Amino acid sequence: MTESTPSPAPSVQFDLIAEDQAGQRIDNYLITRLKGAPRTLVYRILRKGEVRVNKGRVKPDYRLQAGDSIRIPPVRLPEPDEPVLVGQGILQALESNILYEDKALIVINKPAGLAVHGGSGLNFGVIEAMRQLRPDVPQMELVHRLDRDTSGCLMIAKKRSMLRHLHAALRGTGVRKCYLALVKGHWPATIRKVHAPLQKNNLRSGERMVEVNAEGKESLTEFSVVQRFGDMATLVEARPITGRTHQIRVHARHAGHVIAGDPKYGSDEFSQQIKELGGKRLFLHAASLHVELPDGTQLDVVAEPGRMWDDTLRRLAHV
Repeated sequence: MTESTPSPAPSVQFDLIAEDQAGQRIDNYLITRLKGAPRTLVYRILRKGEVRVNKGRVKPDYRLQAGDSIRIPPVRLPEPDEPVLVGQGILQALESNILYEDKALIVINKPAGLAVHGGSGLNFGVIEAMRQLRPDVPQMELVHRLDRDTSGCLMIAKKRSMLRHLHAALRGTGVRKCYLALVKGHWPATIRKVHAPLQKNNLRSGERMVEVNAEGKESLTEFSVVQRFGDMATLVEARPITGRTHQIRVHARHAGHVIAGDPKYGSDEFSQQIKELGGKRLFLHAASLHVELPDGTQLDVVAEPGRMWDDTLRRLAHV
């Protein structure tokens, strides 16, 4: 009987940050660098001070600078021949949902119900799956996030230079997003903007909730009516001018018109009515994206919400 050779024990490693790697957060760098390591592990070694930058402790939001020396403690990662994390069905679905791809950027139509990254009990998300789909791309990173139950346009950078460009564009006017949302009741044509500050709160259960609070961050969403379904529901376009967590969902509730299928901020009764019509999801979809690319060209991407969404609205029109 032949015994397998045990893998060598992991050891301390030191990384020197190059110019092209500068500007990214230390937590994001480690998540990419330690492929396969749970996010909880990355944050634990940061919190305990086992990761050092220039021999000192840093917080997860520290932004790396060219020339930084990073001490990475011994971390056991999955072996190359271990079973893949993401099943072929999900990989194929994501491949077929790619809306745009070039050497530096991918835009996909993220399915509802799929998280953008692993963690909090999830083994994987979109970014882990995309890294498995594109193993030849070493620096693939999420440009922004969508809630797990929200579908639609999601940008993934394949190069650090594109990631930096799009982060700057998101802070300015270089990226414009438009969402579709099915909300309860008759949305008045007079409500074109919801300008209400938002504040995040973490409950004892660990759940994150967002509320309108005068001490929160400035938040602005523009709304317009697309289609009315009597007094029962309204399909609206939502254009977030700021990019706060759960912004559209909380602003819709603040306006008095919750989104269908929203378990956190919605109405159980309204969500059940839509569910009985076949709508078993959160009715919030990132429908289109306008992006100014580094060379000055304009990229416009449109994502369809899918058959369940379309069938539900068709049935709703005949209620």
